[in-house]
Amino acid sequence: MTTTALDKRKAFILQTVVYEYINTAEPVGSVTLTQKYNLGVSSATIRNEMAELEAGGYLVQPHTSSGRVPSDAGYRTYVDELMSPEALRPEDQQRIREEFRAASRHLDDVIDQTTRLLSQLSRSLAFVVAPARATQTFRHIQLIWLTDRTGLAVVVTSLGAATQTVFELKNDVRADDLTRLSNMLNARLGGRLLEKIAKSDIASAVSEIGLRDDVTKAVQHAFAEAADPGDPMIAAMGAQNLLDQPEFHDLRKLRSILRIVEEQRRLYELFAESMSIEGTQVRIGHELGTDEMSECSLVTVPYRMSEHAVGLLAILGPRRMPYGRLMALAGTTADSLGAHLHDLELP
Repeated sequence: MTTTALDKRKAFILQTVVYEYINTAEPVGSVTLTQKYNLGVSSATIRNEMAELEAGGYLVQPHTSSGRVPSDAGYRTYVDELMSPEALRPEDQQRIREEFRAASRHLDDVIDQTTRLLSQLSRSLAFVVAPARATQTFRHIQLIWLTDRTGLAVVVTSLGAATQTVFELKNDVRADDLTRLSNMLNARLGGRLLEKIAKSDIASAVSEIGLRDDVTKAVQHAFAEAADPGDPMIAAMGAQNLLDQPEFHDLRKLRSILRIVEEQRRLYELFAESMSIEGTQVRIGHELGTDEMSECSLVTVPYRMSEHAVGLLAILGPRRMPYGRLMALAGTTADSLGAHLHDLELP
């Protein structure tokens, strides 16, 4: 439905309806607004304005005898134009600081801890997309001699992610030469983003050591394996929180949502659009592109290391979520996660 432009009074009434519905989960009527809020107009005027907001596509009436609730367009207008920015509560800020002060130094544990923290503070379903290896910086490679024509390449990133690749050669190679090549690659490429390491960088080092093209190809393959993005790991926690929301008391709706959560490929597709967008994003109802998610909203924000966006935080809840608070929560947690991972980077 196409929405119409709002005058000042309609905008204020829409803002109040959304605020009231978020807090009560009950359809909002004109009497409620008159009794609880000083809108400065009569109940009849509010009733007429709400009817026009419904006709304009901002409100819907679930039942003929009930009050009204926001539509997707109503929520979108509220988030984009009417909602006041919120600061995170001091107790939540303190909790986040304490959690990251005591957080693990192992990447997988940090991702799990962050997801748990976000789900607890949001009382919603939380996700953290882990940094892809390609977005991490190269720490070192170790080329290990196994036999005259076989070896093992171990590539380690600054966050401790390691990949191992066995390689076979057409020509004999000495263990000392593999060690010399490892040292040269580490000296030249250490601290560079994996995705920025070119095949020519590797070929140049191999040539200077005096080794053959089969070694070049083996080491290039090892770096390619280390930087292979694949589908990133996505941690999810807090599905039980959705049971507390009246929108999901219908277990059929909840099951359809959880099916998507269980399928990493569909889950990644849900987040893929947000991975390349700066700042906090909110997608509401049918903007999520699937009927199963039409009762949900999704808050996403990328987190950064050394000015590079490396992963994503997300909060999934009902459309009736407290947008201002959850946007502040996601943003603060993303900043803290990025700072913690930066501190973990090894020299």
